[in-house]
Amino acid sequence: MAPTSRRRPRLLAAGVLALSVVVSLLTVPGAAAAPVGTAATTVAGTTAGGTAAGGTTAVAALAAACGDGADALVTGSQSSGFTATYRGRTVYQGQYYINAIWAALGALDPNRTSQEKVSVMASAWIGNNTISLPSHTSFEVCGTLDTGYVAGRGAIQAVGVEDVSIPYLRITGAPYFGLRFADVHGLHLGQIDMRMTGGIGIRFERDLPGSTNVRMDSVYASGMPGHAIETWHINGLTIGTVTARNVGESGLLIQGTSNATIGTVDGDNVATGTGYATFRMANANGPNITVNHVRSRGGGRGVFCVSNSRGARINSVDLANNGNNSILIENCSDITIAGGTVNGGGEVRLAARTEFPNNRNIHITLRVDNTSVRESPCGENTTWTLTGNGSRNIC
Repeated sequence: MAPTSRRRPRLLAAGVLALSVVVSLLTVPGAAAAPVGTAATTVAGTTAGGTAAGGTTAVAALAAACGDGADALVTGSQSSGFTATYRGRTVYQGQYYINAIWAALGALDPNRTSQEKVSVMASAWIGNNTISLPSHTSFEVCGTLDTGYVAGRGAIQAVGVEDVSIPYLRITGAPYFGLRFADVHGLHLGQIDMRMTGGIGIRFERDLPGSTNVRMDSVYASGMPGHAIETWHINGLTIGTVTARNVGESGLLIQGTSNATIGTVDGDNVATGTGYATFRMANANGPNITVNHVRSRGGGRGVFCVSNSRGARINSVDLANNGNNSILIENCSDITIAGGTVNGGGEVRLAARTEFPNNRNIHITLRVDNTSVRESPCGENTTWTLTGNGSRNIC
């Protein structure tokens, strides 16, 4: 079966190298990890040695290098063609990258009850196509997966399945969604690097059944006009780090999601000129949400809680020069921001609209400099512990 679009001869010339095979650190919440294909980085709130703000030391385990232990392999290049093998047996040889990937996935044991692994070592364009992952599958890309566009679909997706992992992925292009999920149970995303010019990076669907037991280790996102990560209806979410750079909408947007533990959300120039934020909770999100650290520079809002979301604690924030509200809490309950700083940018605001209950049980401890703090209307049981030179109009 041929792809729906011809391969692009411009794609992935010699200057685009296969992603480095690295030994990575699996992070615990609060510990930062370097994005795929970059040197080790220090994210605000963590030290280079993996010690998070508040003194939590990463309990790091060595991950398998990309390609290790594969049952199926995709190798080759745009110029020489592609080969897919399953346990040493050739299952595809030809010119189409996407066909090699489909053949590798199709060769896995259809009766398996534990994961088999496909490692894509080659880099190329998949055309306007989708890679759908079945249950008990580990799928990784050790090169660079350049994507086309399929309306309403992900370049890679898993829907109505269980026990799926993507240990490594570097994705480029302008898909509708980079990764799309719904009704998936036992999902692990490892080192995910998305440098896209279109679409939303990772999307969990709103109008399909929810997901459980989802873990993301380290996600780096840049360039997409939509959200870096948007979740709906997850019960049991663990995220190590989200690093968003020059993203059009939210860095991390969680909706209808409960029992979540998130390490660091780090955004530069995220949501500029919009009502979104580096970190946003919306649409009855919660309860039982813990975020270790949010860092935001420029862009739109830093932290935004809205539309009857509840039950969240952010241990610390580091927000500066946000173009919209540094923090906006609107119609939320049982929200704690336990410490950190706001310097310049838009005001820290507690607000309410009439269609939802007023703010309730909001507790904020902050140093606020060079911007204002305002509570209007007055919430129910609001506690402020403020320092810094920011002006205050609070209840």
